[in-house]
Amino acid sequence: MLRIKKLDIFIVKSFFLLFIGTFFICLFIFMMQFLWRYVDELVGKGLEMSVMAQFFFYSALTLVPVSLPLAVLLASLITFGNFGERYELLAMKAAGISLLKIMRPLAIFVCGLVGVSFYFQNVVGPIAQSKLGTLILSMKQKSPEVDIPEGVFYSEIPDYNLKIAKKNRNTGMLYDVLIYNLRDGFENAHIIYADSGRMEMTADKQHLWLHLYSGDLFENLKAQNLKSQNVPYRRESFREKHSIIEFNSDFNMVDSEIMSKQSSAKDMKQLEASIDSMRLMGDSIGRQYYTEVSQSNFRPSYTLNKEDTIKIEAADIEAYDIDSLYDVASLVQKQKVITAAAGRAENIANDISFKTYQMEDNDTRIRKHQTEWHKKFTISISCLLFFFIGAPLGGIIRKGGLGMPVIVSVMVFIIYYIIDNTGYKMARDGKWIVWMGMWTSSAILAPLGFFLTYKSNKDSVVLNADAYINWFKKIVGIRSLRHLFKKEVVINDPDYERLPGDLDRLTVECKAYMTKNHLTKAPNYFKLWMTGGKDNEVVDISEQLELLVEEMSNTKSVTLLNTLNNYPIIPVSAHIRPFHKYWLNLAAGIIFPIGLFFYFRIWAFRVRLSRDMERIIKNNEQIQFIIQNINK
Repeated sequence: MLRIKKLDIFIVKSFFLLFIGTFFICLFIFMMQFLWRYVDELVGKGLEMSVMAQFFFYSALTLVPVSLPLAVLLASLITFGNFGERYELLAMKAAGISLLKIMRPLAIFVCGLVGVSFYFQNVVGPIAQSKLGTLILSMKQKSPEVDIPEGVFYSEIPDYNLKIAKKNRNTGMLYDVLIYNLRDGFENAHIIYADSGRMEMTADKQHLWLHLYSGDLFENLKAQNLKSQNVPYRRESFREKHSIIEFNSDFNMVDSEIMSKQSSAKDMKQLEASIDSMRLMGDSIGRQYYTEVSQSNFRPSYTLNKEDTIKIEAADIEAYDIDSLYDVASLVQKQKVITAAAGRAENIANDISFKTYQMEDNDTRIRKHQTEWHKKFTISISCLLFFFIGAPLGGIIRKGGLGMPVIVSVMVFIIYYIIDNTGYKMARDGKWIVWMGMWTSSAILAPLGFFLTYKSNKDSVVLNADAYINWFKKIVGIRSLRHLFKKEVVINDPDYERLPGDLDRLTVECKAYMTKNHLTKAPNYFKLWMTGGKDNEVVDISEQLELLVEEMSNTKSVTLLNTLNNYPIIPVSAHIRPFHKYWLNLAAGIIFPIGLFFYFRIWAFRVRLSRDMERIIKNNEQIQFIIQNINK
């Protein structure tokens, strides 16, 4: 029987409260970004509040699946960061509860969110996309409100350009009104200038009622052309002139069937049916085009009688010299032949281009439907992947609040968005296989989530900068320096009577090792990978050196301490094969570029080891001299 523990309730409650907050924050951010794309379609058109409410409602529904993964990532980061910062995560682990058991109730909860995301993608999303697309198209077709600025031409009224010098917003009067009526074309524009005027909308919001006072009207009496020098025109002066201009400013919803063919407005069953029908149509059209090209386009366009057809079929074209027939033709005949051939080639090229465009367009629509089908799964599964990234990262970072978790979550989501968008475009354009392009982001996030969960469960060091710095120093060969200081309290003083003999033995071993191994010479490439292992001689020399340095660091002599700092820290494995396993070393040697890199690296470290041995020998002599002075 499944029992829900109090700890599980506490973990889910802590996560759920944060998830609700982060979800609405992410949804608001995405809505603002979405609104910014269509701000030009909304501003200045006097849309009613009901239309704006529909716009925000449908856009919110379409953005819910995109907001869920980022909300899960941010909420899991903050939740486990808070657990780590308040030592609650440490207490749970101390009680014998592993990280996977701590994450288990939240993983079940996030699996429910995956189902919710899929439901929105497959059921709510297509309906909302259809409604939203219809609404946006209707807003684009709506005319803007008439708000004529001062001093510039206003061209939002169809077939009219208006310019006013000044307007009174309280009374609605316009002064120094200049109107260009372009209904009959730019060359036959009707120009009206009035001292003042007024413009208002009719009750049905289908026309503008224009009142002009004290002005003139200019109109050409015939069309102008390039040779026209004097064009007669008609001038009309008026005290008061009233005219009606067609201007539909009402909001009219377009037919919703316009969006029914869009891939984003279909569920999975509709997408599969559309893909099958488009493939069937593409195959049938392709076969028809092949038949047309092979049987008609490259045959003569004129009709042949039965006798000519028999002669052409019986004739051997290779037996005729086409060039000689062309050479003996007259100039007029040559021109006709060339013109006919060029025209026919152009017609064939245009026909093939048109058919190619139709086939490519059909393939593009198929890929769009296929990418939309895969997207319903990838976005839903990304919620679970982001959880297995955010939860272990929060346990590793151990920082709650909206500081570090927000920065990390934004960086992870940006990387995911770049990879996902790149894969989507590659799949849509046919450069990658559709399923490979759509699942690339998930294929990259899944190993990352597994790696972080494994490392966090094992309490491994992942984000410790010192560990990576030390690893880089080890690869490059950068060593730390000794920093010995005078001790305030010394329990055992160095044995100055015995130390000179130990230093002599260390010097002899260093000289013998240098003579035996020829460190400065290039090693044998093949022998390097086939033989050798741990260098026990260097290990013994390093251990003896460290013991002597540890004993002599208890001295009260500042001079001796400074000289001890000159001893190198010997890396005992840098000059031998890089891997512990024999087959890895053998593989590195066979793969020549990799083997060559390690070969020169080992040679450089052997030369450095030779210099270290020389420094040890020289430093031993100096220290023996200092000990002699101390014994005196």
